[in-house]
Parts: sequence; C-alpha cells; structure tokens
Amino acid sequence: MSENLKQQLQLLEEELSHRLERITSDLTSDHSADFAEQVTERENDDVLHGLQLETAAALTQIRQALRQVEEGTYGICESCGEEIGAERLKVMPFATRCIHCAE
Repeated sequence: MSENLKQQLQLLEEELSHRLERITSDLTSDHSADFAEQVTERENDDVLHGLQLETAAALTQIRQALRQVEEGTYGICESCGEEIGAERLKVMPFATRCIHCAE
C-alpha cells in the first residue's frame, strides 16, 4: 500500500473528526429567545443532524480502512478476496469491494 494513501486516510480522518466536533458544538448551542429565530434555528438543526449522521458514517469507514492498513488487509475485496485496484482506492480510499463486486 502506498504511504500516500495512508496519509490521505489520516487526513480525511482528521478533517471529518473536526467537522463532527463543529457540528456537535453547533447542535448543542443555545437557541434564541425569539420564537421566529427559533423556528429557523430548529430547521438548521435538522440539516445539521443529517450532516452529523453522514459525517459519523464516513468517519467510521475511514477508521475501518485505517484498521485494515494496520492489519495488512487494506485493499483486499471483502467479497471475492482479490486486490482492489489502485485507481479505485485513490478515488475511494475507504472502498471495501473491488469494482466488479461493487457493481
């Protein structure tokens, strides 16, 4: 495995961790006393909650890929056991299936 791909995974993990922290902080901040403002803030909270779920899921995938790096199983298709192509891993570094099994 390329050291560059490992670094890419580590950078993605760091970026997603920071994003998740910011989203969580925004969700736990106090709401305005003004009712009209509260309506807007609650709508924003719904969007933030969706982003929080998506970010947490992506972070889980990145961390799993980093575990696979440590275990020496990174880049191996979980379905067929064949090697996942380098081009696929460059585009989707947390891929767990080769392009043929993913289709």
